This record gives sequence, structure tokens and C-alpha cells, in this order.
Amino acid sequence: MSGEDASGSGSGSGSGPGVAIPYDYSNNNKNERYANHNKPPMFNGDPEMFSWWKTKMYSHIMGMDDELWDILEEGVGDLKMDEEGVALDRKAHTAEQKKLYKKHHTIRDILVAALPHKEHLKMSDKSTSKAMFTSLCSLYEGNKKVREAKATMLVH
Repeated sequence: MSGEDASGSGSGSGSGPGVAIPYDYSNNNKNERYANHNKPPMFNGDPEMFSWWKTKMYSHIMGMDDELWDILEEGVGDLKMDEEGVALDRKAHTAEQKKLYKKHHTIRDILVAALPHKEHLKMSDKSTSKAMFTSLCSLYEGNKKVREAKATMLVH
């Protein structure tokens, strides 16, 4: 065999089959493997898929923080916001109001991230996440004739 070792590589460089490749586990981020779980389910604007999306969104939000879903359903109480969802008197908030305001923007961000731009434009005049979600539900829940009638009312 003219001086080659049994692996056939001849150089002993360790590049042949069955050679372990070193991996630095100290830089392994535990959250990397769950990165896709942090992305909200996307709604594509298809009314037939809305119920499925709403169920997936509920599970996604509840998995993060059940108070977020409460804010989505119940709103932000007495917090005063402008048309873009910015608090008018943020510096005067109590610690509890600041926590609620932050959670409101967390859930609003989740909703915005879950919507394509075309759908977001329909919600852009809503100041709260509750108003956005209520509008989506009003537009997409129900049978086809009900959805068409609702869409017509929203346009006019």
C-alpha cells in the first residue's frame, strides 16, 4: 500500500470517515432551538383560515403570558392613548399602569407581527390591541355572507 495508513488518507489528518468534528458547546444558546416558537402564527387574510389562526394565536399568547390574552380581550382599562397606541400621560402612570402599558405593547407587537401589511393597514387606525383584535374578529368570523356584509359595512 505504499506507506498509507489503514484509513486510506495517507496523511493522518483526521479528515476521513468516522472522524469526530469538534463543537464548542459553551457558545450554545439554549433559546436558539426555540427561536421559531417565539414567532407568532401568521394570518394570511384568508377568512377560511381565521378560526385556525385565532386558536393558534391563543395558544401562542397563553404560552408566553396569560395576562397578555386578558389584555387582548379586556383592554387596558383607564390608560389614555392616542390613535397610535402611545400613552398620553405615561410619566404619571403608577407602577401597575406601567406594567399594563408595557404588556399592551407586547401583545400589540405580536398582533402586528402576525399580520401581513395589507391586513395591518385595515387595523392601523386602532389604538389598542383589543380594538385591533376585535376588528379582526368582526371582519373574519362568521359564514361567508356575514363576512361580506360586515366588510361592506366597514368600507362604507
